[in-house]
Amino acid sequence: MLIFHNPVHDKHSGRHEMFRGKLVPCHETPARLEYVLEALKQRGIGELRSPAAPDMALIKRVHAPRYVDFLESAWREWVALDPANAQLDVLPSIWPVRGFRHDVEPTNFSARVGLFSFDSGCPLTAGTWEAATAGAACAIEAARAVSAGHGARAAMALTRPPGHHAGADFFGGYCFLNNAALAAQALRDAGAQRVAVLDVDYHHGNGTQSIFYERGDVLTVSVHGDPTTEYPFYLGYADERGQGAGQDCNLNLPLPAGSDFAAWTRALEQGMDAVRAFKADALVIALGVDTYEGDPISKFKLKSADYLQVGRMLAGLGLPAVFTMEGGYAVADVGVNVANVLEGYAG
Repeated sequence: MLIFHNPVHDKHSGRHEMFRGKLVPCHETPARLEYVLEALKQRGIGELRSPAAPDMALIKRVHAPRYVDFLESAWREWVALDPANAQLDVLPSIWPVRGFRHDVEPTNFSARVGLFSFDSGCPLTAGTWEAATAGAACAIEAARAVSAGHGARAAMALTRPPGHHAGADFFGGYCFLNNAALAAQALRDAGAQRVAVLDVDYHHGNGTQSIFYERGDVLTVSVHGDPTTEYPFYLGYADERGQGAGQDCNLNLPLPAGSDFAAWTRALEQGMDAVRAFKADALVIALGVDTYEGDPISKFKLKSADYLQVGRMLAGLGLPAVFTMEGGYAVADVGVNVANVLEGYAG
């Protein structure tokens, strides 16, 4: 197992997020990754590597160029409006919802923030661009390492901010660049004819689904909390099966809040059956451990020991695999839970 670690992830460190009408401290913090890194080192799991420079051409194939350009310049524009803004984070406050135009990019900064986002809980900070692009580099390098045939059947992009809520041209849900989608595209570019993305985060991977929804070469599968009650609410339903060339290449397996490991395992097995039926050549696992019973913002009931079995189940697919780090907000337990998945996977 190769571990591509983002050495600048902590440069993205949001002060607050908007939640239920008030600003609260961010749940997505640099400490999340530090606990994982420490747990992996203690157990001797994986070979730690730093990524190369991000492949911007690949990033701009998965994400809309105007969106990528906005992310790259957003902090500079924010501070240029008022130097005092350097002490604040960027949070959107207006969005072009139904009936509004999305094709025209306004010059007003606040309007552009809203055009390229879908919630107010995802602060953009001074270090967001650097951290997000380094994370994207981790995902791309992990995919290329697995594809190179040098003995690595699995690799992990150990990075934050996470990625699976980011769409081709929008951020939200703590996510800016979609690491799972970038890894999947890198696997395709390296020769995999069919790639499966299996998302086991508590929250539906709406960004990944939307990026590949009309493609037949990438299967997207997500096991997650029922969107009638759980974030991101507006995607993740079982009747979303793909469109056009992507018809029947999207599988959502929503579960009610409070689901235990037995129910979750049955859904995962159904998702794995879909991966096998798709005859995927390679696999991306969007690994969120916010399915944990102690997670403060999620409502499944998995225990730390269960993640060993999760890893064993995923290994049973027998595919070259890239893990991307997604959610998990019981900070002190995130490291144990991720390490358990990888230990179980390694057998």
